[in-house]
Amino acid sequence: MKPSPAWRMIAAVRWIVLLSFAAAVSVSCPAQDAGSSGSSTDNSSSPETLFPHPENTRWWVSGQANIVFQWHPTFPAKYSGPNSLTPQAQSATTHILTLYTGFELTHTTEILADLEDATGGGIGTAVGLGGITDLDDVRTVQGVPLSRAPYLARLILRQIIPLSSERVPAVRGPLGLATSLPARRIEFRIGKFDLADFFDNNSGGSDSHLQFLNWTVDNNGAWDYAANTRGYTDGAVLEYDDRRWSVRIAEAMMPKVANGINLDADLLRAHSENVEGQLAGSLLPHRAGILRVLGYVNHANMGNYREAVDDFLHGLTPKPDIVATRVQGRVKYGFGVNFEQELTSQLGVFGRFGWNDGRNESFVYTEVDQTVELGAWLRGEKWRRKQDKIGLAFADNAISKDHQEYLKLGGLGFLLGDGNLNYGRENIVEVYYDVHFWRGLYGAFNLQHINNPGYNRDRGPVLVPGLRLHVEF
Repeated sequence: MKPSPAWRMIAAVRWIVLLSFAAAVSVSCPAQDAGSSGSSTDNSSSPETLFPHPENTRWWVSGQANIVFQWHPTFPAKYSGPNSLTPQAQSATTHILTLYTGFELTHTTEILADLEDATGGGIGTAVGLGGITDLDDVRTVQGVPLSRAPYLARLILRQIIPLSSERVPAVRGPLGLATSLPARRIEFRIGKFDLADFFDNNSGGSDSHLQFLNWTVDNNGAWDYAANTRGYTDGAVLEYDDRRWSVRIAEAMMPKVANGINLDADLLRAHSENVEGQLAGSLLPHRAGILRVLGYVNHANMGNYREAVDDFLHGLTPKPDIVATRVQGRVKYGFGVNFEQELTSQLGVFGRFGWNDGRNESFVYTEVDQTVELGAWLRGEKWRRKQDKIGLAFADNAISKDHQEYLKLGGLGFLLGDGNLNYGRENIVEVYYDVHFWRGLYGAFNLQHINNPGYNRDRGPVLVPGLRLHVEF
């Protein structure tokens, strides 16, 4: 008999208690969000930790544990396909444990290495939605679960090249050990990393540990960023920073197949270019604001939606099959705009717009070709809970005409495929309340409402409540 949602929640609480005890009796150091990079309008964004972290050492050791429990009740569905979110009530728990380490070789050279253990496929095993409800979901590869063994998540060499004697403060953490940096500088990183460590960051919506959980709220859903199934790639990032503005460029490896775990090391055959400009300014006096503009081009062994549809209509395939149309070297490109604006010291707003061409197949992140997102966050100082935080966000996702027709005729993507499609834009509303219990121990209630799941008017809406337990140590 399957365990009930209540028993799953009890198991999750037991995990967090054990982790807290283990952290309390070990020699460990705190971590900030590993996904943060660049400036932020949220000046209180660094979480408290179980233990203080030294600022004057050449090394860094810290960790985090994130446990998410989600459930959805039975929802209406006229039909379901191989890649549908199951309409029957279900629950699931995901766990991510990360050990962050770093060492300062010189004042301008650092090496960073992270180990990670991630388990749990989430509700629906991460299929059936453009905006999957839990960013910590572990996807399968063509239906085959990944190994449950810990793995190397990041291995980064960071080189800082000063271009000025003036220095600015920097937050010491897993992605950088310096406490101050040259105001004008070049930074070069090479190794294994998550492109979202450095691109499309947003202090209001980029962190599934202390903020939102939905894939298309924490990231630009139309950015099909280069990564393997776990979200990591090998590559290099070159960044120029000059006080109020920055430009960063990345060259990264693509997976050999859509949603694949193995990267293609032949950069002449498959690769990804990403470029982002960032400008710090403000629409309001004395209130911080940031604007980021992102562009990307992916080259890989991709299929084409129009070709798959035409082959089916001409009787060449029994159903539209994107895999049968794959050609090495096909291109997918897109862009995104990302902003955040502080309204008061306790209140801020943020948003994203994303678009890609939608002709060649969604290959890496999720099946979204256009997205619009707006959100806001509020800290709890007015009710004497200054470390608590509330967030509300709305995301509207869409796919291209060819992508729609492909799914309507019974085609399967790596995330979507109801066997039919009565198209409608996928609308997501997400709200959370994050509670600071003690030092580095946090909890949150999360609620998501999804209309037209998987862009299908014949299914849903879906209501997904959830609980999160988080430890920073």
